[in-house]
Amino acid sequence: MKRIARAGLFAAVAAVAAGSALAAEKVTLGVAIPTATHGFTGGIVWWANQAKKELEAANPSLKIIIKTAGTTPEQANQLQDMLVVNKINTLVIFPLESASLTQPVMQLKNKGVYVTVVDRGLTNPAAQNAYVAGDNTAFGKLPAEYLGRKLGGKGNIVVLRGMPSTLDKERVDAFNAALQAYPGIKVLASQYGNWNRDDAFKVMQDYLTRFKQIDAVWAADDDMAIGVLKAIDQARRTDIKEVFGGAGAKSAVKKIIDGDKLIQADVSYSPKFIYDAIKMTATARLKGEALPPKTIIPSVLITRDNARQFYFADSPY
Repeated sequence: MKRIARAGLFAAVAAVAAGSALAAEKVTLGVAIPTATHGFTGGIVWWANQAKKELEAANPSLKIIIKTAGTTPEQANQLQDMLVVNKINTLVIFPLESASLTQPVMQLKNKGVYVTVVDRGLTNPAAQNAYVAGDNTAFGKLPAEYLGRKLGGKGNIVVLRGMPSTLDKERVDAFNAALQAYPGIKVLASQYGNWNRDDAFKVMQDYLTRFKQIDAVWAADDDMAIGVLKAIDQARRTDIKEVFGGAGAKSAVKKIIDGDKLIQADVSYSPKFIYDAIKMTATARLKGEALPPKTIIPSVLITRDNARQFYFADSPY
């Protein structure tokens, strides 16, 4: 009995020692994100650098390397560089594309790198240890419920989608499902605006030509909402009561605070989630722990009552 107890004690001590060694190990964390080509990705880059500055200052055992890429091949090459040159043991990645980057990420995971994927999921969940994203269901549901109430359950809506992706589909499906509670509201058309203000401007011009009565617009992105507003202004249309974007851009939140005529509400989906993902991942790895497999950061309806809570003056987005 004494031998068995002694063996159990040795095993427990060994386990504690192994855990302590993992927790004490230096964490070299690579961050792979898109280049700042528009407002949202500009915010992603800004918040990633905020995380690097704050977390490295607070943790001497942590080194963060940030790489930005404009194309999928470039991001895939950066992953290899971070593994071979920077010798990362942890990765936080916002993939430019899901399918094309799944295998490159899987290669790093297979070599022992702890992987947190942010926002755009990979096609094979086995390529990641953890997934962190905003609430895309609420991103579509909250605008539909708001517009349904705002229009009193009656009216015509046009929709501008993002890009063809699982993320966009989840948002639009949630929007359409929530709108079923308002049978008096008709969706006149739904087209892709590619999360781009210039593309959205062209789509909205087409809508304004085709439809003589539009009561509200769901632009599904604050950058696209800018293009929509420009088209409405040029056409001098006065029938539209609300333009609802999405993601809580600084400019949109400021309009809500200032009591803008058309931008009166928004839904949060802040690029700050890259900061949250980096912080959660770094904190867990410094302790030798793992994140939950899936973390969803809630999306919140932004109105004039709470808008100041979502206004970050120093952020580019």
